[in-house]
Amino acid sequence: MADGNITKDLIYDAVAPDDFESMLTLDRYGQRSTAFDKIISATHDHFWDPLDKKYIDFDEPWDMETQPLVPEDLNIAIQTDYVSNHLKDPALRAQFINKSLLRSFSSILHGEQGALNLSASLCHVLYDQGAQEYAANQTREEARHVTAFAKYIKARWGRPVECSIVLKDLLVDIIDSPEVYKKIIGMQMLVEGLAMGAFATFFQKLNDPLGKKLMQLVMTDEAFHHKFGKIWADRTVPKLTPEEHAIIEDWAAHCFQILLFNLVSPSEQRDLYAEFGLDPDKVLDEIQKLASDEKRREDMKEATNIFRVLIKTLLNAGIITDRTRAFYAVYVDMDELKSEGDRMVGDDIAEEGIAYLKAINFKDRGPPMSLAAE
Repeated sequence: MADGNITKDLIYDAVAPDDFESMLTLDRYGQRSTAFDKIISATHDHFWDPLDKKYIDFDEPWDMETQPLVPEDLNIAIQTDYVSNHLKDPALRAQFINKSLLRSFSSILHGEQGALNLSASLCHVLYDQGAQEYAANQTREEARHVTAFAKYIKARWGRPVECSIVLKDLLVDIIDSPEVYKKIIGMQMLVEGLAMGAFATFFQKLNDPLGKKLMQLVMTDEAFHHKFGKIWADRTVPKLTPEEHAIIEDWAAHCFQILLFNLVSPSEQRDLYAEFGLDPDKVLDEIQKLASDEKRREDMKEATNIFRVLIKTLLNAGIITDRTRAFYAVYVDMDELKSEGDRMVGDDIAEEGIAYLKAINFKDRGPPMSLAAE
């Protein structure tokens, strides 16, 4: 633990970011973990190209002036009496919802950029060749996510908005951290878990067929990224000392709390409220009345709630103990969550997406033996 990495398995051993010489160690080339081989090999099954219209066509139209991208129940501001009474015209309501959604999609874009940079940073520090190859593979996949969300935002809104201060600070903290466990818990488990929950929600709720297709394609990749964190948890958490477990548990709770209370915060949409002739302070006051702990707990009963997915991820990983159980129990029934098993809400959606991609990717190819010969 001298370097703070809390490494319990050699496949997650790491060196300093500027220690390239260690990568040239001769014995290292003869050692390679097979822990990630299935995830790496599966990338052929779920390959897709956001620049190729046979996978997704960003020219598909949508009337942003009159058609809301999502139902009104996904926009908390318009559920308040003040905003709802002020925006009576259906077209105006659609524009408000769509412009508000730009904040969510911009956060997703910034999060994908963070995942790209974090994966690249793991390539510099992971000592095991298999782990390093996995990180390089994820870097490639995150890069196409950045391209895809940038193209979707350009098609629907023109350009993204700035990353929220809270999300930016968390991403910087995770990416710049020298401790590998912080990167894996913060990004591979929590931010990736958040993404899976958000993508599942949008896949089910989006009115826009293009947006739904984008969500499913990205989820075919994210489901595997999430598994990298699960492998870490399976091989690390059972071997932790009580002191080490407390460090990891506190870091997870810290990240969760930041995401729960600050991600795309209504307070950061004051300019949007003003644009529609609304008093930002009155909007925030009305939202606060709706956003009680009881309301959050009720919302989290939905399997697709993004934060419910995060709690389930931490619980199944063995990171949550009696020390922090009460903190999470405010929002979910922990016993109910545990009884659901390991299956995650986005798994079925991702599997359907992989089947769709296989049909495209292997349509004109010969049987597996001929592929191996190539």
